[in-house]
Amino acid sequence: MSDLSAVPLPEGLVAAIERAGYYPELVADVVRAALGRDRVEGHLVHLETTFDRGDVRRHVTVLVLTGTRLVVAHADDHAEGAGPTSEVATATTESVPRSALRAVMLTHVVPDPASYVPGQLGREVTLTIGWGAVNRVDVMPATCGDPGCEADHGYEGTVSADDIALRISAEADGPDALADAMEFARTLSTVVGA
Repeated sequence: MSDLSAVPLPEGLVAAIERAGYYPELVADVVRAALGRDRVEGHLVHLETTFDRGDVRRHVTVLVLTGTRLVVAHADDHAEGAGPTSEVATATTESVPRSALRAVMLTHVVPDPASYVPGQLGREVTLTIGWGAVNRVDVMPATCGDPGCEADHGYEGTVSADDIALRISAEADGPDALADAMEFARTLSTVVGA
């Protein structure tokens, strides 16, 4: 097997993976294996901590934009039975051709919009990226608008493509993480449809 440490990653990406603190050597090697020798044009590293029946679980997502693709890497904690050595990490990568990227959506949460200061785009964002691998269907009963109508009007719904969504909050993740997410979204937005 080849030595993955021989494949260089940009210092900023390595620092972001180390700052996330979730098995940084493992995550860096998973990213290296997926990238090969592609040059990194932009990246975003996001750590999410969840609570599952008293257990603390960590999940890290690394998004890397290259000249030809978007590499998405996920690594998670899992319990594989009982005992002190039952913890395992799973890491998955997906490579999406840039030409397949369909949408980049950035939702801003802005407190007290009446006092909005230009240039201060809020305290949190949700970055949603779609490339058509996952579609969500929201279905609800259709109505005709008559509150007294009891007829069956079938169903209506929407289909949304959101292959990945990351919520980044200045309060939880820090203002630098929020700025990094917005910068990555700007970079990624310029390649969609190009």
